[in-house]
Amino acid sequence: MAKLCLLLRLWLAGVLLGLCASAPAAADDQVAVSYAPDCHAVTDRDRSATAMQPRAQWTCNAGNWRSDVPVVWLRFEAESWKGEEMPRHFFTRIARFKSITFHALDADGGRRTARLTEADGNPLAAGPVFRLPLPEITAETTVLLARIEEPHSVPMLTEARITHDSAKADWSQADMMLLAFVMGMLVLPFLFDISFYVVLRERFVVLHAAMVASMMVYVMTAGGLASAFVALPVAVMAVLAPLSYALAAGLTGLFLADFLERGAQSRLMRRLTVATAWFTMIAPGFFALQLDRTQPVDDRGYFLTFLPFIFVVSAAVLEAVWRGSRSARYLAVAWTPIIIASIERLMRGLGWHVGPSSLDQMIYIAVGIEVVVISLAIADRFLALRRERDAALTEARMLEQISTRDSLTGLMNRRAIEARFDELLAQGFNTFALVDLDRFKAINDLHGHQVGDAALIACASAIRASGDRDAIAVRLGGEEFVVLLRGERTLERAEALRQAVPIRIAKEVPGLDLPVTASMGVVVMADAARKTMAFAEFYARADALMYEAKASGRNRMAYERLTVFTAAPAARNPEREQAA
Repeated sequence: MAKLCLLLRLWLAGVLLGLCASAPAAADDQVAVSYAPDCHAVTDRDRSATAMQPRAQWTCNAGNWRSDVPVVWLRFEAESWKGEEMPRHFFTRIARFKSITFHALDADGGRRTARLTEADGNPLAAGPVFRLPLPEITAETTVLLARIEEPHSVPMLTEARITHDSAKADWSQADMMLLAFVMGMLVLPFLFDISFYVVLRERFVVLHAAMVASMMVYVMTAGGLASAFVALPVAVMAVLAPLSYALAAGLTGLFLADFLERGAQSRLMRRLTVATAWFTMIAPGFFALQLDRTQPVDDRGYFLTFLPFIFVVSAAVLEAVWRGSRSARYLAVAWTPIIIASIERLMRGLGWHVGPSSLDQMIYIAVGIEVVVISLAIADRFLALRRERDAALTEARMLEQISTRDSLTGLMNRRAIEARFDELLAQGFNTFALVDLDRFKAINDLHGHQVGDAALIACASAIRASGDRDAIAVRLGGEEFVVLLRGERTLERAEALRQAVPIRIAKEVPGLDLPVTASMGVVVMADAARKTMAFAEFYARADALMYEAKASGRNRMAYERLTVFTAAPAARNPEREQAA
């Protein structure tokens, strides 16, 4: 709960940070007066401003916009601002271009010209726009021509405006508040991803974090919010926005392939999704660089190379939903708005329809919805994986218990004790006592295996019920048991365990004709820290001693003490004793 509160505070901090960035837009509540071009035209590089004065060669409607040409001309008629303040600034969407030359033509033939480049562009503190100063516009000016050489974006042309107040050329306060809110929505999932990855080391969490980070860069640059914090050149802003969007799209495809449950995608669709994701990062990413040599094709190439991504991702999600994927349902909800907004932006970018820059708010809102819903999907997947892992751990523990525990008595089995024998010997368990029930076969023959099993369970209970914390009981198989002991008086304690066996069997297994006794062979090593013997050697010695006890009349213990020397002694016989 504390972590959730902290994350909510950070989200609010992100929103407030964005609001601070939008503050310049709130300095003046007056509505900016700006003028759109009345006409536009495309030409080669040799056409002069004088040759462009006749209106017959201009397109004076909202169609036929192109950015794949050497030069685009924009025409602003003086009738637009007649009676208003003279325009002094040109502004438009941030995009790459080689130069913009302004020609202010007067009625008496006078002309004022200004040629500006990308380096002269000044990104505004709010909004994805930059401005350039115009040559002097006077009452005698009849038309303003803007010659844009090698434009890389159709929206840069369709959204071009002139205004008298450069402070009013940016986005409104409401627009920037929306951007700030979206940034806050992006910060929170990014922090969630970091928290999730600490607990759940899954690759799809890293992919989603990278995707969110790319979206944050996109919102900051495409939305112009970055200009409130750092002065970036127009060329850098123009490249970062489309490049970060291409990277985010490609990471989305990789995330999709890695995030869906096993079996939610066919092998072919998964391979196609991954291939399309890499293609989207490479192809649109290349066109996003807006190189001089690719100017005729990069705007159209950028948007058209997104089409495979839209089709493949949509098909992949639909297939996963059809296969019953729970995660795919989240993705369908998350990606439907952003796919619709991306298609609208693609159509506007290709010049298929003209709309105001405020339509970009659709994609920003869709981005915010997408990352939040996917964060919920990750949280849901996180819980599902935790449940799966918990179930797997439980099953593993059960399997481990099955493989290391005797199913009848619940004691450790031979496999378990052999695996840990060296460790236990080093911990001081230096007494190896082998217990064998006397005449056990006769019990099975006379009373049946069910009674025999009951006798084995009672024997295990007698060994285990001693309460000796320094004793470990093991069933080797059949009627053989091993008890490892450490500490003082191990021989006396082993003998006490042996004597407890017939008492416990007589108490818990009624109807036996004779008492069931036990024989024991015990090996004691004087210094376990200098161990040179393996489990098999201890067992062989204890087994020989146990048969000595049986040969001596059963129901007794035989033992020997072993001393390990760093150098072999001249002559030493192990001390052997028998105790009735």
